[in-house]
Amino acid sequence: MSKITLFGTDDSVYVRIARMTLHEKGVDYELMPIDIFAVDSVPASYVDRQPFGKIPSFEHDGFRLYETGAITRYIDEAFPGPRLQPEDPRRRARMNQLISIADAYIYRPLVWGLYVELVSKAASGEPPDQRWVGEAREKMPVCLGALSDFLADSLWFCGDGLTLADLYLAPMLDYFLLVPEGADAFRKIENLRTWRDRIGRRESFLATCPLTRS
Repeated sequence: MSKITLFGTDDSVYVRIARMTLHEKGVDYELMPIDIFAVDSVPASYVDRQPFGKIPSFEHDGFRLYETGAITRYIDEAFPGPRLQPEDPRRRARMNQLISIADAYIYRPLVWGLYVELVSKAASGEPPDQRWVGEAREKMPVCLGALSDFLADSLWFCGDGLTLADLYLAPMLDYFLLVPEGADAFRKIENLRTWRDRIGRRESFLATCPLTRS
């Protein structure tokens, strides 16, 4: 049987994206804990596998990969199961566009600028960086408006079938929805709210919910 190892922590957005992809494809894997924020720094053995010290990284029978986009596309193409990338070139381009948008415009403000600053730091008694919070608040309606426009009246972001775009956005928005003002804004957008209810019922989403939040 193929040996598949994913390296990272269960509370990482990008590790969860890879885990959801593995679950959607029905692929068994081992999650090897790697704490890149450890006091004694990233283990030297991990830097050998990921020289930039980021998570996740991935190994399949000796074949090593890092970068979530490469990992998820490989999983989809290397294993049987439902296709997570559209065959139609326009829908596939849209999926890739949404993934790029998630990386470039969604993750930093909605996860780091709002969730980390207002929820995670508050839990540890640390004051938020109000400048960063302010910038994230300004970007929030733009982010949500763009996603709502892309989703339109479709079941999923690229049409009637679940794709990697949905799996990218779900973990990011899951943290964002723990921010009260984020949840309030999100609930007012009907198509995003129904999409979140839909993906929130999937086994891949439920099985990968961070242990720190269970």
